[in-house]
Amino acid sequence: MEASSLRSSQWFARDGKDGFIYRAWLKKQGIPAHELEGKPVIGICNTWSELTPCNSHFRELAESVKRGVIEAGGYPLEFPVMSLGETLIKPTAMLYRNLVSMDVEESVRANPLDGVVLLCGCDKTTPALVMGACSVDLPTIVVSGGSMLTGRHMGRSIGTSDIWRFSEELRSGKMTSEELALAEAGMCRSDGHCAVMGTASTMACMVEALGLSLPQNAAIPAPDAARKVLAHLSGMEIVKMVRENRRLSHILTRQAFENAIMVNAAVGGSTNFVVHLLAIAGRIGVDVTLADIDAWSADVPLLANLQPSGLYFMEDLYYAGGLPAVMNALLSRLHKDCLTANGKTIGDNYRHAAAYNPEVITTLEAPFNNRSGIVVLKGNICEEGAVIKPSAATPRLMRHTGPAVVFEDIDDYKHRIDDPALDVDENSILVLKNVGPKGYPGMPEVGNMGLPAKLLAKGITDMVRISDGRMSGTGFGTVVLHVSPEAAAGGTLALLRDGDIITLDVANRTLHADLSPEEIATRKAAWQPAHPVAGRGYVQLYQQHVEQAHLGADLDFLKGGSGSQVTRDSH
Repeated sequence: MEASSLRSSQWFARDGKDGFIYRAWLKKQGIPAHELEGKPVIGICNTWSELTPCNSHFRELAESVKRGVIEAGGYPLEFPVMSLGETLIKPTAMLYRNLVSMDVEESVRANPLDGVVLLCGCDKTTPALVMGACSVDLPTIVVSGGSMLTGRHMGRSIGTSDIWRFSEELRSGKMTSEELALAEAGMCRSDGHCAVMGTASTMACMVEALGLSLPQNAAIPAPDAARKVLAHLSGMEIVKMVRENRRLSHILTRQAFENAIMVNAAVGGSTNFVVHLLAIAGRIGVDVTLADIDAWSADVPLLANLQPSGLYFMEDLYYAGGLPAVMNALLSRLHKDCLTANGKTIGDNYRHAAAYNPEVITTLEAPFNNRSGIVVLKGNICEEGAVIKPSAATPRLMRHTGPAVVFEDIDDYKHRIDDPALDVDENSILVLKNVGPKGYPGMPEVGNMGLPAKLLAKGITDMVRISDGRMSGTGFGTVVLHVSPEAAAGGTLALLRDGDIITLDVANRTLHADLSPEEIATRKAAWQPAHPVAGRGYVQLYQQHVEQAHLGADLDFLKGGSGSQVTRDSH
């Protein structure tokens, strides 16, 4: 790419007042004029924050990226955007995913950047940054932060998935508060995001499978020196991407999304993959639907033996060959000609990748589990769809009929779930309303409801649970999620009552309440919304414009993009 055609030259190659202003204030930072003459200016979009523990090492990671950019002949400029810490933000980080995407989009478009490196880690930071970057469509590469080291407790390995087990053991009296405190001390032993195939790891796998990162990005642990090496190499690669004008729209084709869906099935990725992939597709202008996710997941077995669907951890996945080894095992199914960030195809990048531990990474011929992927359900409870993750569910409950025990909202659930008088047994189906995008608002990770205490005391460990919310990618169980339309939008979920008979049939992809159309119509005529409605600010904007889960829960006015062109100056 000629220097005069660099996007940044529209700022720094200007004569007169405007060029003076753009250059002078960068000189204030000690940047000499020649650094801005003909070099690609690379933005490093950093989600570092002390309020986002998963991303707390990103300042150091950014330095590695900068060294790579400089080595390749570019000039790096780091900038912050709002950071979403899944562990601390209330009411849910998902409420702010779309807001961060707006921050990224406008920060990238408004500034003199030729290419962008996205530093992503904690769950929502990855889709938010990719969504925003897609709406601008500059050369872009993703560097994930990597997982933390595997936790240790009483001589065994633990990860975030164990939180849900510990919680139930505490509630049932099998674990003491003192024992829980010991486990807490051993859970998070290093920098990095969750050590299991939760949403953060799923998102790292998603971007690598889409072709938006260098190979091995997904699984290198955060403390491993190889993570910094990959960041350095990514800094070098983004300069090449700018010079070759290799943009997101060149990489994110329909076939790339199909690859990501298949890889997600093979690694046992989070159900949150669905809403994030759909939102990214909506930004780049590729038509991907729930039906596509179901279809491209359908016959892909589970190849990675990782929690919460298996036994091992992300650290083990890396030592076993990382995502490249999984993609090599799946290569006969993938679209091998898809372009990736380094200019090579999926086939070029992964055909020689080796697996070193057959217990962690299996083969298509002898998979870890034939049940995998995301199954999309339809029925009168979820006319537009709902999702379930079979690999994390109990096989005997995959076809189940039982009476509903209905909670109108999360407060109702918390108030009554451990009431000894609650009319519930192991055959019941727990239903939670008003935890969808509009209803909570923000679609929190509460779908894997804890079981009633009196059933835990009987040794019951799983029940069918249904909601319009999400669950953590670290969670597990026979949990139906993302019911669409949600209760707050007047979907049939809002009309369910205690005792209604519900049938879940995963094999036939149905979720049905034994209610006649006439009864549903009668109940709908009498229904009144009961979810909280914000009176001002971003939350009001969100509730007014958020789309339903089956469309990706993006804001309706953010679909597509506005490109990178800015024609007017600020002075």
